[in-house]
Amino acid sequence: MAAVAVHQFAECITCHAWSPDQSMVAFCPNNSEVHIYKLFGEKWEKMHVLSKHDQIVCGIDWSLKSNKLVTVSHDRNSYVWSQEGTEWVPTLVILRLNRAALCVQWSPKENKFAVGSGAKSICICYYEQENNWWVSKLIRKRHESSVTNVAWHPDNILLATTSTDGKCRVFSTYIKGVDSKESESSSSDLKFGEQIAQLDLSVTWAFGVRWSPSGSILAYAGHNSMIHFIDDVKSNPSAQSIPLRDLPLRDLLFLSDRVVVGVGFDCNPMIFTADDTGLWSFTKFLDQRKAAPSSSRGSQLSEAFGKLYGTSKQVPSNDTVEPSKPRGGAHENCITCIVPLWKRGNTTLCRFSTSGLDGKVVIWELDIPK
Repeated sequence: MAAVAVHQFAECITCHAWSPDQSMVAFCPNNSEVHIYKLFGEKWEKMHVLSKHDQIVCGIDWSLKSNKLVTVSHDRNSYVWSQEGTEWVPTLVILRLNRAALCVQWSPKENKFAVGSGAKSICICYYEQENNWWVSKLIRKRHESSVTNVAWHPDNILLATTSTDGKCRVFSTYIKGVDSKESESSSSDLKFGEQIAQLDLSVTWAFGVRWSPSGSILAYAGHNSMIHFIDDVKSNPSAQSIPLRDLPLRDLLFLSDRVVVGVGFDCNPMIFTADDTGLWSFTKFLDQRKAAPSSSRGSQLSEAFGKLYGTSKQVPSNDTVEPSKPRGGAHENCITCIVPLWKRGNTTLCRFSTSGLDGKVVIWELDIPK
C-alpha cells in the first residue's frame, strides 16, 4: 500500500522520534541540532531547536511514559531533555567515551537507556537520585569494532547489539538497585555485562537488531544483503538466514512475532513474514512505485563502446539493457531509521514511520492479520 503521509522536513535527516501522543516529532537535520515540530491542523510548525551538541546528532529516543528525550552525538556526549513549561532543559549524561556515541534506546521500563559507541563499548545509563545526575556503567572488551545498534529485550534486562565486526551479541544489563528481581525470566540472576550469546551469522557489518514483541525471536541485518532470524537465543538458539536480491538493510522493526519490516538502501520498506512452521520469507515491498519510462536511446552506453572500438553498429534499445528500477516512491534516498507508532488501546502495531537521507519522514500503515 502507499504511504499514509509524507513530510519533507529537511534536506537530510539522520534520525527521528515521536512524542508520546504523536503530536510532535524530533529529528536531526544532519547537523548538531535537534528540531522539534508540532502539528497544528494540517501544518507542521517548528517549536524548538535543541542545540547543546557540538557535532552530528546520530541517535534520538523519546520515552513514552516519562516524556523525556535522550540524544547522542559524535561529540561523545549524551543529554536527557526534560520539558519544563515551554522549554526543554538538558541534563548531561556522563558516558566516559573516547569515541563517538552512535545509537541510543530507552529500556521498556524507561529506568535505563543504552548507548552504542565507536569505542567498542556500550553505556548503560541510569539516574542516581542521591546525586541528581545520570551515570553510566560500561560493557567493555566484548566488541571488536563500533556498536551500530542496540535493542532491549521486553524483560528490561537483556540487551542485543550489532557491530561492524559482523557479530550480534546479547548481554545482561542487570543493575542492583535499579532493576528488580521480580522478572518472570531468569535474566535477573545474571551479572551485569555477562555475555549471553554471540552470533556470527554475518561476514560483514551488522545493523538493525530487534527483538520480537514476545522476546522469543531476535532479528538483525548484514551489509551483505542478508537478514537473520534467531529463535530461543538464551537456551537453544536456532537461526535462519535469508539472502536478498536487493540492497542491504539498515534497520528493522517487528510489527508482530510473525511480521518484520526492513528498511535500508533500497529506499522502500520490505515486509518479511513467518508461516505456521516458523519459516521466514520475503513477502513484498510496501511502497507501490511507478516504473520509469524507458528511453528510446537506452543503448547509448553500448553505442558509445561501439564507437570506441571502431564499430558503427546501432544496438536496439531493448537489447540486453536492463530497465531502470521503479522510481517515484515515498523515499528517494537511503532509509536510516524506523520508529513504531502505537495507537492507544491497540495491542497490535500496524503504524510506523521512517526517515532517511532525503529529508523525509514518512508514515506507513499496514494491516496485520490476527
